[in-house]
Parts: sequence; C-alpha cells; structure tokens
Amino acid sequence: MAGRMQPVSPPRQPDVLVIGGGPGGASAACVLAEAGHQVVVLEKAHHPRFHIGESLLPANLPLLDRLGVAEAVRAIGLPKHGAEFYSPRHGRTERFAFADSRNPCLRSAYEVRRSSFDEILIRRAARLGARVIEGCRARQIEFPSRDEVLVRAEHEDGTASAWRPRYLIDASGRDTFLGSRLGLKRRNARHASCAMYAHFRGAWRHEDAARAGDITIFWFEHGWFWFIPLADGATSVGAVVWPYHMKGRDRPLEAFFRQTLALSPALTARLEGAERVTDVEATGSYTYSCARARGRRFLLVGDAYSFIDPVFSSGVLFAMVGGVAAAEAIGTCLTAPERSGPALRRFERRVRLGPRRFAWFIYRMTRPAMQSLFMAAHNPLRMREALLSFLSGDLFEDAPPSRSLRAFQALYYLTSLAMPRRSLAALRRHALDIRRESASAAP
Repeated sequence: MAGRMQPVSPPRQPDVLVIGGGPGGASAACVLAEAGHQVVVLEKAHHPRFHIGESLLPANLPLLDRLGVAEAVRAIGLPKHGAEFYSPRHGRTERFAFADSRNPCLRSAYEVRRSSFDEILIRRAARLGARVIEGCRARQIEFPSRDEVLVRAEHEDGTASAWRPRYLIDASGRDTFLGSRLGLKRRNARHASCAMYAHFRGAWRHEDAARAGDITIFWFEHGWFWFIPLADGATSVGAVVWPYHMKGRDRPLEAFFRQTLALSPALTARLEGAERVTDVEATGSYTYSCARARGRRFLLVGDAYSFIDPVFSSGVLFAMVGGVAAAEAIGTCLTAPERSGPALRRFERRVRLGPRRFAWFIYRMTRPAMQSLFMAAHNPLRMREALLSFLSGDLFEDAPPSRSLRAFQALYYLTSLAMPRRSLAALRRHALDIRRESASAAP
C-alpha cells in the first residue's frame, strides 16, 4: 500500500464502521443505530450530491416503511406504476403495469432525484443515532489480527483518523474499497457495458397521470436508452451501450451523446424542444462482482459487492436489501455471538440471490428473442404476471413463481431457435465485443 497515514489520535472503536453513505450504507446505519449499536458512517462527499439511478422498484417501498422514511420519499418522488419497453423492430411500446403482478403488495414505486433520496436516508440514520462524518474518505485497511480490522481515513481538511470497529460494512459503491484492496473484485466476462447520461428539462410527459412516472426503455442497435421523468420536471436520459460503440467515439462526449440519442427516433421525439440542464457524464465498462460478500469482520453491500447492467433499475434495491441484511447479521453477531456463523451465511445468500436471479435476464435483454417476448401480446401459463413480479423486485424470497419463470426461459430458447439468423448474429456480435473488451483489459 501507499505510505502509511498518521492519525491525529488513537483509533476510535465503534461497534460498526460503515464506509459510504449511499442507500446501502445509510440503510445499514439506520437499522443498527435504531437497535442501539454505536455506528459511524464515513462518506467521502457531502449530501446532497448527484447520483444516477433514479428509478426505484415496488420492492423498495417495504424497506422505506421499515426505515421510517416512506412519507419523506413520497414527498419528493413521482409515482411510478409501470415500465414501458420500446422496440424499433416492432415499432411500438409495450407497457407492464405493476398492479398486474402476482404480488398485490408491490403495485407502485417512485422516480426520485437521487440527491434528495440519498440525503433523506443518511439524515434519518443520523437522527437515529449514527455518527455521520462527511468529507471523509477511507484510504487504507489493515487486519492486525484475525479478529481485528483497522481503517485509516483522510478528512477533507487534511487531517487523518483511524478506526478499529468490531465490524466493518463496505458500502463504498463503485469505489469497491475492500474488493479492490483485497483482490476480490472480478470483471464480468459475460457482460460489459458503458453508459452516458444527462438531465433534460421540457421533455415529453404522458398526459395520463397514472403513466406520467413510467420509466421507458428504448432498445436500439448498440444497447438501450433509459427515459426517467422526475417530480421536479426534469427527465433523466441515459444510453447504456456496448464498449465497441463507446470506443468508436470520435468527437467530444456531449456531441457523441447527442449523436447516439439520434439513433432512436422515438426517443428523439420525446426530447424535441427539451433543454439539457446537466453536463453529460460517462462511465466505462462497469459490470463486476466480488468473489465473496463477507469476511470474518467485514461485509460488502450494494455496488461494493457487485454491479450489473441497470436495465431493470435494480441497483438501489440491491443496496438497500444488502444494507438491511448486513445490519441484521451484525446485530446478531454483536448480541448473540454463538449464532454469528449462521447469521453471516444467511446474509451472503441473500445478497447473492438478487444479482444471480437478475443475471439471466440481463445477459439476454437486448437479444432479438427477448425483445419479441416482451412485445408479445399472448400470456401462456401466466408468464406475464410472473415476469412482472420479477420486474417489481420480488425476487428475494426462497420460493418465487419459479415455474412460470422457467416456462418463460424455455419459451425464450424456443423463440431464439425460431429466428436463427437474428439470434446467431446477436450472439456472434456479443461474443466479439466481449473478446475485444477482454483483450483491451488484459494489460
């Protein structure tokens, strides 16, 4: 590691140190602080701060209730009752209403500005008793012994601090504090994508109030676009593209983003007359996971553990589920050490479950067969309801409607066989892109 930082005082010893004050870290801090544990949260930025990922899922709402922030989120959110998918090959949009899912408790969600949403969660943690330190970045980690963890942090004023918690939660997001330092982080060899995004004002809004908050996914040749309306009149628009498209950029990012948006006439029509009100930002190839989600004295949650393509708006849900599960596991470790083993294993099973179940759909979302199934009007074996439960985020229970989902998967393969040329072309293109990405990342 780099040269050791010299803390200004002996290491502080809270019950739990949380690195990162996003949805995962704040959720964990809320649960632990409410249970009476001494919790410290280190957040490198200051809330409110910009973050992408504004579309919640219905499965987020029970978590908001549990954390005591449901009313505050309702006040800043735009109700979201469904999701739309636009296929240029079919020339139309297909809507999925959450009310049609098999779980009657998961009928709506919200579109939120993340700066406001994240601040609600972190301030709630502070009110419950967590110590929140903003402008403080974790820099180094050491394990002096099998049962000790030492974190050294740097504050924005240049001072340093050291922390020797009984347990550590890494909720550092894509910084992957522990995953990178412990060699746990692995690039996903099966799926790679990049993103460009910005906010617009004056974009098209649906006249039907019940549909005004729908997220819309637009497929196009090089990936897909998101279109997320927000309560304050802004609209989040982003392009998730395969790396070959981003690597072909021959102009400034803003011009390249505008050129990419023009590849979807349907999306362009929604942006006619709209004004871009934020800078265009981009991320590189970002799909990864860590080899494990826990160690003897640490746990990884949210993007600090894994990140997959955001096509189903799963990021905030995975972070919050992981944060709450981590808090429950550590609570057991602190109050009933004899049950630590089962509690930690239960945590890891839970945080692995969501990404694993999503992955099958993620890897195939842009394939011709999947687009055809999403656009299909027929509904054999009530697969549409099962798919809606999945899209609502209802995937952390031990027994989801697996029979219908397995039937959907079988139908996908049959549909792929029924369109061999398009399916084979998509497979070859995807395989070539993965090989190119792997070759460029090898050094």
